[in-house]
Amino acid sequence: MGDPSRPKKQFSRPLKPFDKNRIQEEKEITQKYGLKNKKEIWKADAIITSIRSQAKKLILNPERRGELFNRLIRMGLIKQDATIDDILALTKERLLDRRLQTFVLKKGLAKTSKEARQLIVHRKIKVNERILTIPGYILKIDEEEKIGLVPQKQKKQKESIQEMAQEISQEASQKTENKEE
Repeated sequence: MGDPSRPKKQFSRPLKPFDKNRIQEEKEITQKYGLKNKKEIWKADAIITSIRSQAKKLILNPERRGELFNRLIRMGLIKQDATIDDILALTKERLLDRRLQTFVLKKGLAKTSKEARQLIVHRKIKVNERILTIPGYILKIDEEEKIGLVPQKQKKQKESIQEMAQEISQEASQKTENKEE
């Protein structure tokens, strides 16, 4: 059954750890999308594998077709007029294109994918008026236009706090002078 305090792995490691072609392909993907490590590629691959297996089950049971199609359309992975063949043809690159980090880069809020990741982790990006700190968050179609920077706090607030602190220190010094007299 397993320990409930330890979450289940969301990916599976490659069967051949030293396959040169796979390593080269993962290196290119990591550089293109600015991924932290290869686990992120493996997670995307596991998600696509899961979606494909659900589509294969739909071939036998077409009544439940609408649920999967609607979910994938909302996620932006398939078009409105897609078929099961389109779902079976999904790739991990298509899923990686839907990540928040990739959209921050495409929208021009960051110059590089590493900078986009840093902006997200440092709480500088908001989606739908919510601050997100997960670079791997899969954006839905309706959230694409709602990406923006978190507004910087005004320096006036900081200056007013400093002014208040000065006033308090002046009042304290006046009270000590009055006591001495």
